[in-house]
Order: sequence, then C-alpha cells, then structure tokens
Amino acid sequence: MGFASRFIVLLVAICLAFAQISHAATQTPQPAAQQPQQMTFAEAGADAEATLLHIFYAGNGLWRDCNLRDCHAENRDWGVDAATYTLYLRWKTTQDPIVATLTAALVSTTTEYPTGCRAVPCRFWSDIPEWDAIALMREYEVLGGDKNALARARAAFDYVDRASVFALGACPNVHYQRALGGGINLKTLETDGNATKAALLLYNATHERQYLKYAVARYATVRRYFLDSVVPLYSVWLFDNGQRCDQVPHRFYASVNGDMIWNGLALARATGNQRYRDEAIATAKAVDRYLSDGRGVFADLQAENDIVEPLVESMYDLAIIQHQDFARDWILRNAAAALTDREPDGTFGRFFDGPPPKSKTVSVWQSNGGLALEIAAAALAPNAVPQIDTWDNARFVPTHIDTLPATIEFDGSAIAIVGTMGDECCELGHARIYIDGVETFDHTGIWQNKSMSGAVPDSVLFAWRWPTSGHHTIAFEPGIPNAKEGGPFISLDGYYVK
Repeated sequence: MGFASRFIVLLVAICLAFAQISHAATQTPQPAAQQPQQMTFAEAGADAEATLLHIFYAGNGLWRDCNLRDCHAENRDWGVDAATYTLYLRWKTTQDPIVATLTAALVSTTTEYPTGCRAVPCRFWSDIPEWDAIALMREYEVLGGDKNALARARAAFDYVDRASVFALGACPNVHYQRALGGGINLKTLETDGNATKAALLLYNATHERQYLKYAVARYATVRRYFLDSVVPLYSVWLFDNGQRCDQVPHRFYASVNGDMIWNGLALARATGNQRYRDEAIATAKAVDRYLSDGRGVFADLQAENDIVEPLVESMYDLAIIQHQDFARDWILRNAAAALTDREPDGTFGRFFDGPPPKSKTVSVWQSNGGLALEIAAAALAPNAVPQIDTWDNARFVPTHIDTLPATIEFDGSAIAIVGTMGDECCELGHARIYIDGVETFDHTGIWQNKSMSGAVPDSVLFAWRWPTSGHHTIAFEPGIPNAKEGGPFISLDGYYVK
C-alpha cells in the first residue's frame, strides 16, 4: 500500500474515532438537522448512515440494541445483524470507505462457533448462527475477500449443518429452532430461509458445489412446508410434535419473505433455472399486494422479533438487477411514508405509515427497516424530494382497553394505537385485529407482550392509514392460543386519529 493510500485509511479511521468520541460525550444523540418534508432521498440516505454510525454503533465492533447510550451492546443474532446488513446495503450502493473501516472491527467481535452441537444443552438456537453467517459473508464482501470473515461464516453455517439435535421430528429436513424442540417443538423459517441464503453466499464466494446443492435442497424443503396454500407468501412457523408438522398460517415475517425472494433470484443466477426467478417475483408482488395498509404502505404487524432489512434488500435487487418497476415503486413509496415515522435522532419506528415512536426507547429491531428504506431510495432516486403527509395534526384519544373482544370506532384517515410493548414481558399474549370487518391478511394482529427491550410504555402497537377520510371500525378479538404467541392479551392506553 502506497503512502497516499495509507494516509487516506488513517484519516478515515481518525474521523470515525472522533465521531464515536463526540457521541460518547453526550447522553442524548444530536437530532437530525433537516425536517423530513425538506429532504431529498440522498439526504435521507446520508442521515440513515449517520444514525447507524453514531446512534447504534457503540464502537469496538459492537452494535447497541437501542438508541440509548446505555443500551446493551453486542454483535450476534438478528437484531444487530440487521444493522450489519443495513450497513452493507449502504456500502453496496455508495462504496463508502468509512463502512469498510467499521466492518473490519465487526469481524473481530463475531462469535467463533464450535463444531455443531450434538448434545443438550446447546448454547445457541439454530437460527442464530445462520443470521451471523449472512452478516459475516456481507463483511467478507465489503472487505474484498477477508479470509477471517469467510472462516467464521463457514463455522457458523457448519454449527447447524453438522449438529444432531436440530434435524429431528416428523419432518427432520426442517430444523427445530431449539435443540430437540426446546419444549414447544417450534421450527422457524428464520433458520432454514437464512441457511439457504448463507449457503448461496458461501457458494458465490467459494464456488464449492456442496453449498449450491444444499441451497437447492433447502429451498425445496422450505416451499413444501412454509409456503402458504393460497398466496405465494411464506409463513414463518410450524410445530413438529414428532407425529406431524403443522404450519402456523399467515405469519408473514418481512425477514423470511425477503430471504426467500433473494434466494430465488440467487438460485436463478446460479442454476440458470428461471423458475426460481419467477417464484421470487411472485412473492415480492404478493408482499406488495397483501401486506400493505390502505395507502399501499407495508404494515409490519410482527413484534420486535422481525427485521425488515432483508425485504428491502431483496426489493432493491429486483428493482436494480431485474428491472422490476413495482419493486422500485414499493421502495420509494415506503421510504417516503417512513419519513413520517422518524425520530429527531434519525431512528425509525416499526410502522412506516405511523407516527414517530412515542417511547424514548427505539430498538434496532424496529429501526433497521426504515434505515434500509432510505438507503435504498437514495440509490434509486437520490434527487427526488418525497411528499410527506405528517401526523402533526393527529389528536390523541385516551381509551383504556384491557378486555377482549373490544371495538374502536372513529372518523378519519389514519389511526395509531398506543400501549406498553412487553406489558407482561416478554413473550406470551396477543390479539387479532379486524379492520372494517376484515381480519388483517397477516394474522399476527397485535402481539403486545413480545419485546426485546423489556416493558416499553407509549409504544405504537399498530398503525394503519387510508387514502381518504371516512368512518372506520377497528375490532380486537382474542388471539388463538399457541405455544409461541401464548393466549389472548391486550392492554391499550389510547390512540391517535388523523
């Protein structure tokens, strides 16, 4: 490396370190300078990168779980891995050298996985190494083929592939999330969708045929067990009690549907079989059609255990590589809407068409989707100035609801329902939602007690908008009990009406 190159690398490192020191000196991050309605997408994308670097990045190769300075910092599993994925998307679209500097630090703190677990207890659930393997392969790409990142990604992938405690039950070619079923017998597409993606990334890097063979077989298994029977969307869970495997219908995570879109496109390139491409496009169009509110904006009804970056990334690839106009429109429409869901510190809530988060704590699980959207939109239409319809004139209606069934009636064009996320922390308790008599297509409704951040008051638990004002009814029905979401629960403090 010549003197000029060394000087540039040193200068970038000094700038990044200075930014981290400056941030650490204040308890509260500095707010973004511009109001959303004044921003181009290029400016929103730059702000998104700044939020990653100065709000969620804790320094020393670790991510914060939330926007507060004292939040737990780590570098393992899907929440903070989503921050790595989003950072990768920024690098992919800008080649920003600061991203490469930070990425080298992230590689050094990733988990070094042992040989696959063969006896309980196992330290890791099966999806954790797969999330990490994808993050490591993205870091491998950013760093131009880092051998350490590749070796750690292989080990993470092998932890599940070589284990003897996950591939069991009535459908053993689908992995349990926890060793031997973990008491609730849950199998999640978070494991097998990510495993397919990790195998394809490893194949792209090494050209070793066993990874492609694995991905082809795993993709077919996923479609057999997780694909909805009517629409080309993937439900995330099934329960395997050793006698039969039963899909939990209509739990359409953004993460796993994004994975399967990406997997289809990658398999089409690797095999030349365009069926995979067609299936990917069908899933993406179904996301656009079925998982949006009345204005066509994506409504992520999942709790904090979902991440949206993989869906944004797959839509971006469809727009750029496959020249799919609907995917481009999806990104720009959602990115514009999400600017109403943005805090002064640059973080985003979970509902792109909702108001900014009302709680002080905004987790990386909630925020990664909005950050990824602005980064993708900046690459697609940097000079566009989106039209923003804010929630500034919304009124709050205090209404305590803690019994089911229950109903809210109102006149308006938008509603955002507020309560404590993780009210009885941190897993079991949910309710179904009917909008003007029709249940949401994703049957999650409000899974209120699922929280990665403990009990968080003043959280937006649900948001929905329509193109015009009218009379609407929101009905809450008891959630159907299952071992993952628990039984019926609701505890609402009120709602905003626009």
